[in-house]
Amino acid sequence: MNDLTQSPPETTCVIVGGGPAGAVLSFMLARQGLPVTLLEMHKDFERDFRGDTLHPSTLEIMDELGLAEGLLQLPHTRLSQMTLPTEAGPVTLANLGRLKTKFPFIALMPQSHFLDFLTGEAKRFSNFQLVMGAMADELIEDSGVVHGVRYRSGGSSHEMRAALTVGADGRFSKLRKLSSLGEAAIRASPPMDVLWFRLPRKVDDPHGLMGRIGAGHLLIELDRGEEWQIAFIIRKGSYPQLRAAGLDELHREIVQTAPELTDRVGLLTDWKQVSLLSVAADRLPRWYRPGLLLIGDAAHVMSPAGGNGINYAIHDAVAAANLLSGPLKAGNVSVNDLARVQRRRELPTRIIQGIVNTMQEGILGQALNSDQPIAVPGFVRWPVIGGLVARMMGFGILPEHVKR
Repeated sequence: MNDLTQSPPETTCVIVGGGPAGAVLSFMLARQGLPVTLLEMHKDFERDFRGDTLHPSTLEIMDELGLAEGLLQLPHTRLSQMTLPTEAGPVTLANLGRLKTKFPFIALMPQSHFLDFLTGEAKRFSNFQLVMGAMADELIEDSGVVHGVRYRSGGSSHEMRAALTVGADGRFSKLRKLSSLGEAAIRASPPMDVLWFRLPRKVDDPHGLMGRIGAGHLLIELDRGEEWQIAFIIRKGSYPQLRAAGLDELHREIVQTAPELTDRVGLLTDWKQVSLLSVAADRLPRWYRPGLLLIGDAAHVMSPAGGNGINYAIHDAVAAANLLSGPLKAGNVSVNDLARVQRRRELPTRIIQGIVNTMQEGILGQALNSDQPIAVPGFVRWPVIGGLVARMMGFGILPEHVKR
């Protein structure tokens, strides 16, 4: 067995990336009494994230950690139904309210609030350290084994040695690049990009999550209380053409897809109000090297379809904490231990990516490449289909639970 702790570490685990995966893993290791340092490249969490959905399986994890009650005291919106208006009337695609769980809803919460809450709880442990504004520059390596990272913070360079280094730094992962693990990434080809923006939500507007299928576009409305968080799905690579056509053309295409927004789409007066997400999806054949583990989007970039990214990243973190806490305490984390984390999480990741890819190439691809709105398949009205969609949205594939 390959021992990864050949030299005395400054901390047991250094985690690069203060997103949901890094924050959850930090908290879980710290509560086990393990010294852990979390490095976050930004100086705060106050950014306009898109991954703001906490699904029932993630809320169950928060409950198992004793955090759900405090978390749900923060401002949030609860989404229980996903509906799709059709000429024959609205179709309920999923009703999470029927799921057998303590949390039969998706909590829509600004990710900055979620991260502030988690790291605040982790700070209660004296063995946890959070370094904001820390930019990872280089892996510390010796004979092919990673022993930590060198990073910049506060205008100076620092070195953090650790028994285990974890890359949880998202879809543009620096540690993925530094480790060369990303060179073998297996990439999918999503047919879409997404424009994100917000518009006012009126008192008499419907509640929950609404879907719209138009001619060459799809539109998703997420209920954020006084606002709609809107994902306007366009054909891959078509943004430059749309931008060149101007905001009036964007307004026209939005209204064509969702006529109920006619009276407020004019509030989009500057392209700065619109964020472009270039959709990508991939997975690494190998998530680890001696002394290094990648989790979340650093290991497998998830398409935003289905809102799986944040939740699968958190489940990666739970699996890593469950499987690695013991070896970390024993001071003997092996390559086999890291491989166990990938084996645990690779199958559910590949399954959900396969489902999403099939959906994107089928329903989404057909809608985006059509000049006419496509008909909603009749089978989506079947209760059994709605139940399966609700369960898939709520729990995903092989959800993790916190080991006691």
